[in-house]
Amino acid sequence: MSQFHRIPTIETERLILRAPTRADFEPYAEILLSKRAQYMFAPMDRQQAWNYFANDAASWVIDGFGTWTAADKTTDAPRVFLGYNKPAMFPELELGWMTPVDAEGQGFAFEAAQAAQRWGFDNLSVASFVSYITPENARSIALAKRLGGTHDPDAPRPDGESAEETAVYRHRRAA
Repeated sequence: MSQFHRIPTIETERLILRAPTRADFEPYAEILLSKRAQYMFAPMDRQQAWNYFANDAASWVIDGFGTWTAADKTTDAPRVFLGYNKPAMFPELELGWMTPVDAEGQGFAFEAAQAAQRWGFDNLSVASFVSYITPENARSIALAKRLGGTHDPDAPRPDGESAEETAVYRHRRAA
């Protein structure tokens, strides 16, 4: 029997990383239904977007980790969707993120991902985790590097993906 894991709330200077809510689905889906999701095998249809959203939330119950909505402290508007994933096709735990267009370029993803990184190292008993990024996704690569991630060309990739399709950035706890 699976133990229920409560979704932690994390506060940063401008954000609250909190459990996803049904109201978060529309801005989440807006990303996945648009060309903005081109690096995530998208755009998707609404049902596919719902499946991703529900999977992200369900991971907390199944695995003890999952994704948060990083919401603006003053407006509760989603600024980043991020967290840990390890679906069946992922060989390693991944920290991933996506940002609504109106929140891009304001440092929200970095702020939220730093907090998620700290939580992961403090709570998941892992030596490292990865970010799987399409090589053409310069913004995500820049964020992975800013978070201290280093390119790991020898790391295993998700099932069926090649080095041309997926770059792996490894995150390790800072000394």
